[in-house]
Amino acid sequence: MRRYLARLARPATYSRWLHLLIPAAVASVWLFISPSRPWMPFLFAIPVGLLPAMRLGEGIQAQLLLTPDQRGRPDAAISADPATTWTARWRTVAWLEVRLVLATVATFATVWLPATTVDLVRGSFGTAPSEDWLARGVEPGWWCALLAPLPILLLLGVVVLCGDIVTAAARRLLGPSPVERMTALEERTEMLLERNRIARELHDSIGHALTVAVVQAGAARTAGDPEFTQRALAAIEETGRDALDDLERVLRVLRESDTPASGRPTLAEADKLLDSARGSGAKIDAEVSGSLDLIPGPVSREGYRILQESLTNVLRHAGAVPVRVRIRVAGASLELEVTNPLEGSPRGQGGGSGLRGIRERAALLGGKAKTGPYDGEWMVHASLPLEHIR
Repeated sequence: MRRYLARLARPATYSRWLHLLIPAAVASVWLFISPSRPWMPFLFAIPVGLLPAMRLGEGIQAQLLLTPDQRGRPDAAISADPATTWTARWRTVAWLEVRLVLATVATFATVWLPATTVDLVRGSFGTAPSEDWLARGVEPGWWCALLAPLPILLLLGVVVLCGDIVTAAARRLLGPSPVERMTALEERTEMLLERNRIARELHDSIGHALTVAVVQAGAARTAGDPEFTQRALAAIEETGRDALDDLERVLRVLRESDTPASGRPTLAEADKLLDSARGSGAKIDAEVSGSLDLIPGPVSREGYRILQESLTNVLRHAGAVPVRVRIRVAGASLELEVTNPLEGSPRGQGGGSGLRGIRERAALLGGKAKTGPYDGEWMVHASLPLEHIR
């Protein structure tokens, strides 16, 4: 009983009832013109439902009155899009037929049940019930007052039940098809992947530039050497220019979805990263085995970002310490390893968003990455496949 009363307190219950009465108002115009053919609105609904725009109008109206809590949401159970297939058009026709049937029931209940209650109230005062309403044949008397609330209670039950039925029908017939749901899910997944990729690009490129600039500025402030200060400022300037170029590339991707990825830096430009780290005071021991120019573009671009984030972590957490970089192209994989002493990193190099981004980049290419302490050193090791990327 409590659940029933709670349903009656919801505004959506009565907006659904209004939704049912709208086609009854339209059908009544035809009944006024030709009362001998009440079936004509059902026949007329077939060509109307086949119009692509009809599905759009019915979807908007159904969202507004049947499921107002989902109005405008991309994952709404009732779609508000025009019909693009014949299947969607015939589903719209079926929806209009169901809506007309329920509208007939709603109209009958709205008119006849309250009128019957009035008839019973009059019967309690001795007036014989009318032959036009449901109370015909009931003898007038005081007991009519006891029966008077029943039609109203029945009306409220019909309001709730028909509202549930029409909402379920709308979700079934006006909702997206399985193919449309899958397409929407794929589009949303692609959007989320692109947002994550852009976030990683900004984190790696801008984070690296800021880390180098902070380290260089701090070293220049404490060195007390004008020549060293000049070199530090030149390094900060060059790093800032590179960061602006990276930022412009990312913003261009945001503005133009068809921007090619080929403009992003690759491992062929790894020397710039190593020189930037050396300029910040790190002692880089680099070893490259194999030709970096033969690495497929996606692997080379992601490898560059992995190397960049690894060096950024060293400068941010360990400072000017010896760093060993190993890049090896061997057959079917690219092996990239960056290690530095742990004792120079009192704050540790825990699993922040940068390290998570390294693992995500490797996983997207079908490879794997490990980060963490190993034999007294902090190590980042990424193994990226080459064969199936080609």
